[in-house]
Amino acid sequence: MSTQLAILDRADTAAAVLSPVRRRILKALGEPGSATTVGQAIGLPRQKVNYHLRTLEEAGLVEHVEDRRKGNCTERIVKATATHYLISPSVLGALGDTPTQRADALSSDHLAAVSARTISEVAELRRRAAEAGKRLPTFSLETAVRFATPGDHAAFMEDLSNHVAALIARYHDESESEGRWFRLALGSHPALKAVPREEEEDDDE
Repeated sequence: MSTQLAILDRADTAAAVLSPVRRRILKALGEPGSATTVGQAIGLPRQKVNYHLRTLEEAGLVEHVEDRRKGNCTERIVKATATHYLISPSVLGALGDTPTQRADALSSDHLAAVSARTISEVAELRRRAAEAGKRLPTFSLETAVRFATPGDHAAFMEDLSNHVAALIARYHDESESEGRWFRLALGSHPALKAVPREEEEDDDE
């Protein structure tokens, strides 16, 4: 079944999308297609596309849709399992960064580590929810704010921390054994100005 975003949390699956050619194939398979139609779309021989399709299907990144007759031949129609892909930091195993309890809250290292843990845990929770046929209860909030001075930025962070602490004190119930734990992570960073992205180079694999 296709999804909008797939989080890749296995090393072999992540490795399968590192090839620029395979990424082009996945992009072309946003709609069902065959090795022939994909090859025509990206300018590669059908045989080479077939080779990469086998790898992508084994990795679970492409799924079989149907077999379609074309003249005396039968074309295998496939489709990408997602429109976008994200590699989970858990792929790195013990080398993946994990936030510590005593980390500096103002450190970019800690922000990156918290973000990495969020991706890794959400990937695992999504897998479990899918296996159980349940919806995963999550919430996210994103916005942008412009500060006139560094002092305003510091005051905002202090106010935000105090408000969050008050909300946690209001709703947290340590005594409720049937309650469900949720992880809350807040972070901010300077907005990144958009820069043109370079075109991916083809490989010869």
